[in-house]
Order: sequence, then structure tokens, then C-alpha cells
Amino acid sequence: MLQTVSAFGRLGEENAFAVLARATTLASEGRDIVNLGIGQPDFKTPAHIVEAAIKALRDGHHGYTPATGLLATREAVVRRTLTTTGVEVSPENVMILPGGKPTMFASIIMFGEPGVDILYPDPGFPIYRSMIEFTGANPVPVPIREENGFAFSAEETLALITPRTRLLILNSPANPTGGVTPPEEISKLVKGLEAHPNVAILSDEIYDVMTYDGGRHCSLLSFPEIRDRLIVLNGWSKTWAMTGWRMGWSIWPNGPQSANLYDKVRKLAVNCWSCVNAPSQYAGIAAIDGPQGEVNNMMSAFDHRRKVVVEGLNSLNGVSCIAPKGAFYAFPNVSATGWKAKKLAGALLETSGVALIGGPDFGILGEGYLRLSYANSEENILRAIDRIAAFLDENSPSG
Repeated sequence: MLQTVSAFGRLGEENAFAVLARATTLASEGRDIVNLGIGQPDFKTPAHIVEAAIKALRDGHHGYTPATGLLATREAVVRRTLTTTGVEVSPENVMILPGGKPTMFASIIMFGEPGVDILYPDPGFPIYRSMIEFTGANPVPVPIREENGFAFSAEETLALITPRTRLLILNSPANPTGGVTPPEEISKLVKGLEAHPNVAILSDEIYDVMTYDGGRHCSLLSFPEIRDRLIVLNGWSKTWAMTGWRMGWSIWPNGPQSANLYDKVRKLAVNCWSCVNAPSQYAGIAAIDGPQGEVNNMMSAFDHRRKVVVEGLNSLNGVSCIAPKGAFYAFPNVSATGWKAKKLAGALLETSGVALIGGPDFGILGEGYLRLSYANSEENILRAIDRIAAFLDENSPSG
């Protein structure tokens, strides 16, 4: 019998893709499925971005690119970072990667090994914990609580840091909760991190422009005192509806003071994915430098849908939902229905044709919640709410 390295037995998955596969199968069998499970915009990539990729192909950009990304693409990220955060970074700190996950993979594999702790949000993106466990490190969940608006608590986070802690993972605006941590709480955390100079920080800011009700994203780049140990994850997938393009960027500390993290991830790129294809990088430049009207329209649509979702969910028996402050997810509390979250999500898909994700797929503290993506039309959202209402009225947890 073949044997593989035991670490692969510790790899988890992102169950949203399993739900998507099941929903697709049911739809192929003729079922009418409303998919509110997968986390991707339902808008098309803006046409000028697509045309930039086509032009790059026609212009002959068919070969390898540098492992760190084209200089022009990295310079575009520098411009975008200055616009959104007011912070100047060097292109020598920017890495272009095939999506956001490679930054998670690189960061966690650099710091994770048996005998160390890595802190991550719970509920949170499931790949954080999966990769931590893959390295043999001890995953330490940072509680993300509904009563705190699904923002992390600086005090609670700092209390979890020990001499074994190597890496702290943060995510705001957050998946799966839609929570946004306010600037004053982030400032408290950064102040407290002064007592822990050996703890690196990975800040997942992929939903940075997706905030509502006048709130603004506070980037960890705004704090120069932690720049020598800060990794910022971002990319094109959410903001410009480019999930399938597999285009991400990250900003790394550089030089001996930061253990040469940038050069380490460059070597990892050479060993693993080599580089990001040129046409997508030219599309990425067009996305950053081109008109942002379609992005603004998409955000207006998400904001409207968010209000529809929250009103609809709060009308359901046994369901309550606080208004998400960011991203395009609602995280309703379904504990009063009497259903376990994953069992309810499964039943809604199989019985009512509504695809959602059970909260436990995002961590231990996800029990009692569902994740609903409102990256779908208002019509479909309302259909889904009606189906959930009918299901809850007609089915008891034992049924």
C-alpha cells in the first residue's frame, strides 16, 4: 500500500466548494437551486479589464514573468495602496501571487512547526486552521463574538499570546461574519503587540473596500511600528469580480530585520508556482488604474442586498441577524430554531434548494450560525428567504 506524509492527513478543506459541487449536481438533475453558499461576486469582470488581458495576449506576452510579479503590476499595487491607505510601500515589498491562498500558505508554512502556536480567527476562513495543522503547529482560535459585532477584541487576542506564539492572523472585513474591527480596537491591539516583538502578523485585507454604513477599513499598514513583521494579504478577486483569474498580491517586510521574509516567499514561488501569467497581470494593472464605476455600482448593489437580507432573516422564526459591516456575507444566528447549523444547512439544500454554509465549517464558535452570501440577485435572495421560512415553519429539528 502507498504511504504518504502524515501531514497530508491533517489538511482540511473549504466546504463552500463541496456545497457548490452538490448544488451544481442537484441543478444538473433539474432542481431549482438558489446558491447563497459560494463567496464570489455575481458580477462579471469589467470589460476594460478583460480587454487588457486580450491585448496582452495579442501583443505576445506569453512567456514566464518574474517570480515576484511584473514590475509594472507591483507598481500598480503601490499606487493602489497609497490611494486606499495613505501609506507608501516599495515595489520591492510587493509580491504578485496566483490568488490569496498562496500568501496564507507561505506565511503559515514559514512560521508553523511543531511546538509553536499560531493564532487565527474563529469563526474564520477555514484554510487558516487547515494550514496551521498541516505544519504541525498548534492552532489557537481567537474568538470572534456576535456580541462584539463580530469584531475581534484586542484584549482577548493579546491574552492568548504566549512565548510559543509565532504568528497572529487577522481578518477585517471578515469572512464569514461580515464583521469589521474598528480602528480604535486595532490601535489597542498594535499597542499591546509592542510587548510581543517576536510575533509576526498576517492581516487578510481582501475585502478592504467592502464596508458599509460609513465605516472604513483600517489597514494594519497604517501602523509603522509593526511594519517589520507585518504581512498584508490582498488581491483582485473580490473588488473587481476576478475570482477565476487567480490574482492576488501581498506586501511583505524586507531585509535582515524581518528575517528576509520577502526573499523567502520569492524562493517558495520559484519552487512552487513559478510565476503568475502575464495576461492576468496586465488585466490587474487595468483593474487598478482604470475606471472604478463598476466597482462602485457593485458595492451599491451589495449594500442594498445586505439590507434586504438582514430584514428577511430577522423575519424568520428562531433566526436573528445583526447587520454585517463589511464583505458580502451575513452570519445569522439560528440557535433558537433548535437545529444544529450544519444539519440545517444540509436540509435546506436537499429539501428546499437553498445552498448555505453551516457555521461550524468556519470554526468551533460557528455552531448556531449559518453563512449566507448576498453576492446574488435580490430576486434570488428573496426566493431563498421564502424557502427558508417555509422550511422552518414545516420542519422540526427532529424531522
